[in-house]
Amino acid sequence: MSKQVIVKYSHTGDEFEILVDADRAYEYVTGKRNDVLSVLETEEVFKDARKGERQSEDKLKKAFGTLEIEKIADTILKKGDVPITTEQRAKMVEEKRKQIIDIIARNSIDPRTNAPNPPLRIENAMREAKASIDPFKNVNEQIEQIVKKLSPILPLKFTTAKIQATIPADMANRCYGILKQYGLKSEEWLSNGSLQASLEFPAGMQSEFFDKINKATQGRVIIKIM
Repeated sequence: MSKQVIVKYSHTGDEFEILVDADRAYEYVTGKRNDVLSVLETEEVFKDARKGERQSEDKLKKAFGTLEIEKIADTILKKGDVPITTEQRAKMVEEKRKQIIDIIARNSIDPRTNAPNPPLRIENAMREAKASIDPFKNVNEQIEQIVKKLSPILPLKFTTAKIQATIPADMANRCYGILKQYGLKSEEWLSNGSLQASLEFPAGMQSEFFDKINKATQGRVIIKIM
């Protein structure tokens, strides 16, 4: 059965409310559902949903720049007050935490050692720094602030690795997919049939790349850091 809740959004002193299914709204704000109309219980925007008072078209146009219900509902769901359970909120925070840790681990190194930062080290530093995570805010919007909180505990340097990898001729085809995964910028087939590839990817992914390419070539790859 549908669990109907009201999502509220305020803009320049005006109130906008939509009626949504609670579970589908949660799926939408967490990116698991894309069809905003499937979230709505009714395709109306209210001034006061409990009283059934619809918001005027003039105020909708002023606040959202459109009368299209899809665009209005999307804004209200992303910027408004979406009622969620404590369990749902905790789950959203944990999902965002994992995404943020993964982004930092893949894109940064420890400037003291030039080595990648393991995810567990980043996670521990986030807990120590008491870095708060907004369950509704995009992870990319939160990275900068979290990195600032981490810097006194865990020095981070965001940089790009530029690698030249030379793959033996008999292994070039099987390794091509790996090279494309790691930012293949250019390629050259040498006279002996070997593939010389230039790659560019976040420095934090160096160890991962070295492990994969060495395994695929049985250690016969020649790597040069540019």
